[in-house]
Amino acid sequence: MAELESSQLLALALGAFAVASLAFVFLWPYLSGERTTAKRIATVTENRQKRTTRVVQQEQASNRKQQVADTLKDLENKQRAKEKVSLRVRLQRAGLDMTPNAFWIASGVAGAVAIVLLFVMMSNVPPVAAAAAGFVGAFGLPRWALGFLTKRRQKKFVDNFANAIDIIVRGVKSGLPLNECLGIIARESPAPLNEEFREVVDQSRVGVPITEGFERMMARMPLPEVKFFAIVIGIQQQAGGNLSEALGNLSGVLRDRKTLAGKVQAMSSEAKASAMVLGALPFIVMLMVYLSNPKYILLLFTTLFGQFMLACAGIWMTFGLLVMRKMINFKF
Repeated sequence: MAELESSQLLALALGAFAVASLAFVFLWPYLSGERTTAKRIATVTENRQKRTTRVVQQEQASNRKQQVADTLKDLENKQRAKEKVSLRVRLQRAGLDMTPNAFWIASGVAGAVAIVLLFVMMSNVPPVAAAAAGFVGAFGLPRWALGFLTKRRQKKFVDNFANAIDIIVRGVKSGLPLNECLGIIARESPAPLNEEFREVVDQSRVGVPITEGFERMMARMPLPEVKFFAIVIGIQQQAGGNLSEALGNLSGVLRDRKTLAGKVQAMSSEAKASAMVLGALPFIVMLMVYLSNPKYILLLFTTLFGQFMLACAGIWMTFGLLVMRKMINFKF
């Protein structure tokens, strides 16, 4: 009996030891924290891999966007380099019915008038001042006037362009062909809108495709609104589609752009007024001093040191005006 009991106790002890060993083997990773450590290591490694993959993907997408932007910029620069705007086209953009030769003659006359006025206003005019006045009168003022007339004409065109598109939309919805809608705009719209559409209508009557007519309009009126309109018409002519819906959406976009331009102009009006005052102040002070004491201010024009000071002041004044112009002009 004693041997039987001892063998049973030994068997129980061996069984308990085996159970304890198995429990130790299975429970030790949880008790020692190895499993938690392994999970943390796996999580960190996985997050690092995901982060690395995401960064690589973002870099690739950024590189592709940069490549596309560089390509578009190169194409735009090449197109600008190829496009040489002649003086005849500039005169057309300004709405002037004159030849380039007549423009150059008028520029020469303006330069001569500027020199004569300088000699009339002041005595003992130095040759440098006379040459500068002639250069400004012959090349500066005519080109400034040309740019002013061009911007004023383009502004009038943009102000009425959305209404012209609405006329086309209503005409197409009522069943009129596109050429008839363009004819209505050419007859009833105010200048310069009617002039540009009259050119397109006249060209289409002699066999010029309407898309080419709008390309010529873009050359005479290089505005984003005209480019959008020409693209919509060109796509509709090639692929078809609902022209009234496309032009209706374009009209809404143009009106939103006009609203945004008005907001920008209102927000920058104070800065523009300050820039105008600062730019005109030196000339106004010089004129007032000349009217009160001419001998005092003429030293700037008759002496070498005064001419040097005038040149330095003109350079710094130009830099200041360019900086202010850069600050108050907004692109949108």
